[in-house]
Amino acid sequence: GTGVGVLQAAADAGKLGIGVDSNQNGLQPGKVLTSMVKRVDVAVYNTFMDAKNDRFTGGINDLGLKEGGVDYAMDDNNKALVDDAMKAAVEKAKADIIAGTIKVHDYMSDNACPY
Repeated sequence: GTGVGVLQAAADAGKLGIGVDSNQNGLQPGKVLTSMVKRVDVAVYNTFMDAKNDRFTGGINDLGLKEGGVDYAMDDNNKALVDDAMKAAVEKAKADIIAGTIKVHDYMSDNACPY
């Protein structure tokens, strides 16, 4: 995909990239700050458990931070790039988003990004 090329271009330019959808930290070790991961495993598990417990209903289920549906990736490929203060700031932001203190605009509500 194009993400691989973007991460390569960032590394070639001496910049850090951010992966998306899955953990791409290992594509350019030490050059990918982190990856935003969509936790498909969580969605599949929840669906299987709903089916097993006769609670499955078709449709759209949005899984955000609160539901464990998205996260960021930390591993041996990027741990030297992210210090404890950075991790603490990200974890606080995550907690504030989950608590509703930080509001995240829902693009699907108006097909716009106001930021």
